[in-house]
Amino acid sequence: MTLKIPAALWDRQYAADLLRRYWFTRPDGTRAYTGSHFERLGGGGDRREVRNCFTAEDFVAVATLSVALPARAVLQVLEPSKPHRFTCLLSEIPAETELADAEEEHLAEGSPAWTLWRSLREVHGIGPVGAGKLLARKRPRLLPVYDAVVKKVFERPASDLTFWSDVRTELRSDKRALVTHLEEVRDLAGIGRDIGVLRVHDVAAWMHGKRPSD
Repeated sequence: MTLKIPAALWDRQYAADLLRRYWFTRPDGTRAYTGSHFERLGGGGDRREVRNCFTAEDFVAVATLSVALPARAVLQVLEPSKPHRFTCLLSEIPAETELADAEEEHLAEGSPAWTLWRSLREVHGIGPVGAGKLLARKRPRLLPVYDAVVKKVFERPASDLTFWSDVRTELRSDKRALVTHLEEVRDLAGIGRDIGVLRVHDVAAWMHGKRPSD
């Protein structure tokens, strides 16, 4: 399925302004949007010492994206019996691979990423969106954030099981024009090159979708 990107998001200045608003720091030092802490909180969920296990910081990071997970669900992930399937599956998902460079085997049904997403969503109280955001926290280069706002902006189907693959296809198309565009938007916004293109893509779409109606 083709990813339907609104024409406005191809406007570099417009998209950069959305990012600046999202990462804006108020005079009192607080951020305009708590989600601007998502990828950087605690040094990131994919830093080497924690990339293959879930931590309390990961759940705080997900909470900054307005996903409140019940304590029982969090504890079920954080305090498993060993060896645990979540850790085993995380270790099988590449941490350095960019989505544009990924093979379909990294994303398809039955892959470690897919299997982990299904396993997490089956934990009572986490669900598909919470599971997806946890994976985006652990593998920010490979797996994009996805929620109802992003779904609406990109006009995704009601039952959407191909979003990862469709984003990958779009990133690779037309000599990776979207990757170049997102990098240019990030640099124009001045938010820092540690913010990956997937997160630029997600935030621009989310802010576009949340803008007041005309």
